[in-house]
Amino acid sequence: MKILAVSFTIILFNGFSLSLFGKTPQNLNFNQTEKLLQYEPYLAFNVLNKLLHQSLQNKDEKTTAQCYSQIGLIFYNQGAFTQALDCYNKAGKIFKNFNELFYAENLNKIGQTYYYNSKRATALSNYNKALQIFKKLNYKKGLAETYGLIGQIYEKEKKLDSALYFQNIAFNGYLKLNDLKGLAKINENLGSIYEDKSEFKIALNYYQKALAINQKEKNKIAQIEILNNLGDMYRKTNQLDTALKYSFKAKNWALNYKDFYELSSAYRDIAKTYNLMGRADSAYFYSLEEKKIYAQIFTESSNRQMALLETIFSFQEKNQEILKLENEKKINKIVIYGTLVVIMLIVFIGFNTINKQKISIANKSKLVESKRVLHETKKRALEVELSNKLIKEDSLKLELELKSKELTTHTLHIIQKNQLLEDLKSKLNLILKDDKRDQKKEIKMVLGLINQNNNQDNNWEDFRIIFEQVHEKFFTELKKRANNLTPSDFRLLALLKMNLNSADIATMLGISQDSLRTSRYRLRQKLQLAEGENLLQFIQQL
Repeated sequence: MKILAVSFTIILFNGFSLSLFGKTPQNLNFNQTEKLLQYEPYLAFNVLNKLLHQSLQNKDEKTTAQCYSQIGLIFYNQGAFTQALDCYNKAGKIFKNFNELFYAENLNKIGQTYYYNSKRATALSNYNKALQIFKKLNYKKGLAETYGLIGQIYEKEKKLDSALYFQNIAFNGYLKLNDLKGLAKINENLGSIYEDKSEFKIALNYYQKALAINQKEKNKIAQIEILNNLGDMYRKTNQLDTALKYSFKAKNWALNYKDFYELSSAYRDIAKTYNLMGRADSAYFYSLEEKKIYAQIFTESSNRQMALLETIFSFQEKNQEILKLENEKKINKIVIYGTLVVIMLIVFIGFNTINKQKISIANKSKLVESKRVLHETKKRALEVELSNKLIKEDSLKLELELKSKELTTHTLHIIQKNQLLEDLKSKLNLILKDDKRDQKKEIKMVLGLINQNNNQDNNWEDFRIIFEQVHEKFFTELKKRANNLTPSDFRLLALLKMNLNSADIATMLGISQDSLRTSRYRLRQKLQLAEGENLLQFIQQL
C-alpha cells in the first residue's frame, strides 16, 4: 500500500496580503480567519489571538471556543501536536456546555491529531465518543465522516475486513447525502484498502471513481494524490507506460500547485517505473529529484515552524508589554485617586477632631457604663456556655456508661448462651455413647444445630457495633499497627480489651484453652510486640 502522508503544507500564494480583504487585522471578523488559515497562518494566529482576547473579556464563550479550535488547527497543520491538543481540549470544554454538535466535531479533530501522532487507541476512543453524539443528534454527515475515520484506523492496524466494513458504512452515508466530496474521499480509502489486500483491479476501479468525482468537482489538488495512486496501481499491474502517464501528470500538477509532498511521491513512483523498464539512468535521475524535494520539504517545514514560533513569541512579548503599560496606567490612577482621598480625609479628620473633643467629655461616662454592661453580658454568656458544656459532658459520660453496661450485658449473654450450648453438647455426646440407635439420629441433628449456632452467631455483629461505640478508635489504631489482622483476631482483641478471663473468652469464641493460648501467641507476632512486652497492657493503652 502506498502510505498516505498527511500534508501539513499550507499553500502560500505570492503577492497575498491583507488587501485581499480590504481591512486591517484589527477589523477582520471571525469568519475571515478561515481564509487566513489557508494562506497566511502567521497572520491568522495574530488575528485569532486578538479575537480570543476580546472574546474572553466579553465572556463570549462561542467565539472563545472557535478561536481555540482554529488556533489548534494552525498548530496541527504545522505538526505541533501537543499545542494543537491543548487548544482543542480548551475548545472542547466550552463546546460541551453549549453545543453538542460542535463538541462532537471537536472530538474528531482531537482523534485525528492522536491518529497522526501514532496514538491510534486514543484516536479511536475519541471517534467513538463523537459517533455516539452524532447518533443521538441524527447528524448524517458527522456519522459518515466518523465512520470513515474509524475505517482508516483499522486499515493502519491491518484489520482490513473491519476497515472495509466501516468505509462501506461511510460510503452509504455520503451516498444518501449526495456529498460528492465525501464520496471521493471514501472511494480513495476503499482503493487503498483493496491495494493493501493486493486486489489491484478492484483498487484501480475505486481510484478511478474518486478521480472522476474530483474531476467533476474541478478539485485539482485532490486529484494529484489520486493520480499518484493510479500510477502506483498501473505499475503494480505491470502496465508501465500507463503508469508513467499518470505519475508524470501528478508531477506536473504538484509542481503547478506547489504540493511538494505529492511531488516527492510522484518522483519516487517515476523512478520505480523506470527501474522496472530497465532504464537505470532515468530511474537514478528521478530518485535524486525525489531526495532533493524531500530535503526541501524538511527545510521549508522547519522554517515555517520557526516562523510560527517567532510570531507566537513576538505576539506574547507584545501582549506582556501592553499589559505592563496598562498596569502602570492603573497604578498611576490609583496613586492620584489615593492622594486626593488622603487630602480629603485629612480635612475631614481635622473638622471631626474639633467636634469630637467637644463631645468626648460628655461621652466618657456613657462609654464607661457601656463597657461595664458589655462586660457583664459577656460574663453571663460565658457562664451559660460553660454550663451547657458541663451538661453536655455529663450527658456523654452517662451515654458511655450505658453503652458499657450494654456491652457487658451483651457479652455475658453470649458467654451464658455458649456455656449452655457446650453443656448440651457434652450431655448429648454422653447419650450418643449408648447403643440406643433410635435416638442417635435425632441427637445428631440437635448437635448439628448447636454447632451451626456456634459457627454462625449473628450476635457477634451486634457485639461489634456496641463495642465500637464505646471504644471508637480501638480497631482503627490496631489497623495502623498491623494490616494483616483477621476477623477472628479482631474478636479476640475486643474480648481482651474488656478484661474477660481466658475461660470466658474461650467459651465466647467456641475454642479450647490451648487454642486460645495459640491465638494469643500469633497476635503478639502480628502486632510485632517485643519480648517481655505485655499483650494485655498494650491493648488497654489503645
